[in-house]
Amino acid sequence: MAEIISYRDLDVWQQSRQLVKSVYQLSKSFPKEEQFGLTNQLRRAAISVPSNIAEGSGRNHSKDSIQFFFIARGSLYEIETQLIIASDLEFISVDQLDKILEQVIRCKKLINGFINYFQKQTTNQQPTTINEILQAYGNNDSN
Repeated sequence: MAEIISYRDLDVWQQSRQLVKSVYQLSKSFPKEEQFGLTNQLRRAAISVPSNIAEGSGRNHSKDSIQFFFIARGSLYEIETQLIIASDLEFISVDQLDKILEQVIRCKKLINGFINYFQKQTTNQQPTTINEILQAYGNNDSN
């Protein structure tokens, strides 16, 4: 794994950006009357994931950081539910749903792994700053 010196180097942040792009592309075909309903809510939830990972990485205290990572994870569950609803309403096909849910699941696995690693590091009082944790995470071959 390459050295991680910024949240931008995290796979979870990069993959969540790809998810945002997919959500925007997919939701373009939603009915116009959903522009301020499901379309907007889904897009906002998608943007929330990489945004909260970035904000958590910019915090000075680990408790603040972890809270933002949990919010990012919660947004992934929100996206998953909203996509299922979009399929229920026949705004997207089952094939489209399955394809984008693969991205959601990948992001959920990545954020869970990152949260677990982050919690382990802060519990053990090893590295103490977010930058040290990011660097240690990038140098950990088990990720």
